[in-house]
Amino acid sequence: MIKFLKTKGTLFLILGILGFIGVAVTVTILGTGHSAPDKLMAIYIGIFGLIPILLLLIIDRICVWKFGPAKVNKIEVYVLTAFILLFVLNWIRLQLQI
Repeated sequence: MIKFLKTKGTLFLILGILGFIGVAVTVTILGTGHSAPDKLMAIYIGIFGLIPILLLLIIDRICVWKFGPAKVNKIEVYVLTAFILLFVLNWIRLQLQI
């Protein structure tokens, strides 16, 4: 597994695996609750939380298969940097509104 992640692993693959683990833990905690709203929320998080992660992983694996992990990682770093920059700019905008 470690060898696979070193040779074919990408940024979005690792984030996707961590996302799957996070959703699974959240669904397990909410699903074992005593109230019906907790169980319903677990179903919604399971459905709507796993579908985008699964689509991201499928697109990531297709791109790695087609272009190779080095090129895909380079693009993924640019995309992640752009999202972080947008997050910071939005945070600054919200701080200036107050």
